[in-house]
Parts: sequence; C-alpha cells; structure tokens
Amino acid sequence: MEELIILLKYIFLGSLQGFTEPIPISSSGHLVIAQELFGIEMSVDDFTFEILMNFASLLAVLAIYRKDLIRLATNSLSYVRIKTEETKKDFQFVLYLLIATIPAGVIGLLFEDTIAAVFRSTKTVAVALIATGIALFFIRNLKGRKNDGDLTWKDAVIVGFAQAIALIPGVSRSGATIVAAMGLGMKQETALRFSFLLFIPISLGLILVKIPDLALGDMWLPYLLAFIFSFGFSYFALKWFMNIMARGNLIYFTIYCLVVGFGFLIFG
Repeated sequence: MEELIILLKYIFLGSLQGFTEPIPISSSGHLVIAQELFGIEMSVDDFTFEILMNFASLLAVLAIYRKDLIRLATNSLSYVRIKTEETKKDFQFVLYLLIATIPAGVIGLLFEDTIAAVFRSTKTVAVALIATGIALFFIRNLKGRKNDGDLTWKDAVIVGFAQAIALIPGVSRSGATIVAAMGLGMKQETALRFSFLLFIPISLGLILVKIPDLALGDMWLPYLLAFIFSFGFSYFALKWFMNIMARGNLIYFTIYCLVVGFGFLIFG
C-alpha cells in the first residue's frame, strides 16, 4: 500500500509540474502549494526529480517547435557560409536567444540556492502569483508589431532578465518572459516562440549542471512514471496555451493567479 501511495504521489507531482510548466502560473510555485495543501514531504530540492521533470518538459517543447528549430539551425549554419537576408534573420534570432539566456544562467549559478531558501514559502508564492496575474492583465490585449526579424539585442537582454526573475518560486518563467516580450512590442506568436525556445538553453544548462546529482536508486519506477506524465501534460498544456494565446484569452490566467494568490495570502 505504501509503495502505491508513493507511485501516486510522484504521478501527481509529475503531472502537476508538467501541466504548469508551460502556462503562466508557475510550476515551482504550484509544487510548493501542493506540498502545503496535501502534506507531501518530498522536497522540491530533490535534484533527481527536478532534472527529470525539466527534461520531460524540454522534450515536449522540442517536439512542438521541432520545425522551427530545424529551420533556425539550418539557416544559421547557412548564414555562416552564404549571407542572405532570410538566413540573417534566423541567425540573429538564435543569437538573441543565446544573449537572453545569460542573465538567468549567471544569476542561477550564483544565487539559485539562496533564492530558493529565502523565497520558498506559500506567502512568497502567493505574492508572486498576484504580481503575475496583474502583469498578465496589462498585456492581455496587446497585439504587437515585431516579428522574429525585428528583434534587437536590447529586447533579448530585457526578456533575459525577466526569465531571471522567474528563479523566484511563484514567478512563472513563461509568464515573465511573455509579459516582457509583449511589453516590448512583439507579436503574440513571436513572443511565444521566443519564450519557449529560450526555455531550451536554460533547461539544458540546468540538466548539465545538476546531472552529477542524478540518483535513481530504488526510486526509478516513481521517477519514470513522473517523467512520462510530466512529458504528456507539458505537451498538452503548451498546445492548449498556444490556442489560448491565439484567442486572446489571457484573462483566464489573470483571474486564476489572482484568486489563488489572494486565497493563499489570506487563508494560507
């Protein structure tokens, strides 16, 4: 019976992390909330769980954006040999993704443990969710004019620092980067693509840095199930979020973040 409970716990956590990772409601914040609500003892400091769930979400992003990734890689390599306007735009897009990765990469390496220790509480998560909800409210109707080829290095830096802010539990990575991107005038499709392609290098970096801490042991089955469910829910949630964005229905996430945030701030 105890083994079944452990399996169900990790299936639940994997599903929760997978579903909340792509949408702007903070996966790390919801893991903290889940622990508080259901008395789950597993710490989100569990490096093996963190690595595997990150990898599952990464695979979902790679699957959905595979055509964009192939085009960007092909055209960027072509630009090195034959410089054309079309290949230049994709080369610069990749360059800006790399630039935007730097703030979160540096701050994460230096201060991630400190940030997690200081800010990991339901009150912090509640405040962060409220801030996310307010930010989403202000950009909900923005259409933007910047396509992939219209971005600048300044856009990349600002979106990069927005991603760094998401190191605080309760601040959604996708929410922070999309709010910043759309606030800078990017079209919704460009903001979405830049945000989720930006997830790739930062996720790969996290996996490479923390892979020495990977330890399956007797927990291989719970971790495997959590991984499978995390991948499935990440894939579904990202597709669903893309549809929500296309319909201009970000207000749903605003309402959710505010209700949950104020709920835990008052009653948590």
